[in-house]
Amino acid sequence: MSTNNIAEIQISYTSHITKADRVKIKNSDSAYEVLLSSWSRDTIELQEEFKVLLLNNSNEVLGVQNLSKGGTTGTYVDVKLLFAIALKACASGIIIAHNHPSGTLEPSESDIRLTKKIRDSPVSMLVTA
Repeated sequence: MSTNNIAEIQISYTSHITKADRVKIKNSDSAYEVLLSSWSRDTIELQEEFKVLLLNNSNEVLGVQNLSKGGTTGTYVDVKLLFAIALKACASGIIIAHNHPSGTLEPSESDIRLTKKIRDSPVSMLVTA
């Protein structure tokens, strides 16, 4: 078998934020502020978006990734991609969030199912250990 037929995998994570300048998540309010600042005020009430906040082991923000944009009533989230991003950034923890353009604060049944799927994923143990 020739090694020329095997794809090479390259993994990288680049941050231009120094450790001293990283935002620390201390509570749900600080997580909310960081996530809200990553949303466009022009689209937050227009279309649903799903984001992941990546944290190091000191709860400092490594970054925010927009995983999906949907329509006015929903968006699709690829759980494999969510964990690929978290592992690539070497995140020790994640906070997931999405908006409801309607302003409804209650999670839908699909929101609850997705959250359980993410929580119960074997990969979640690697990220949140």
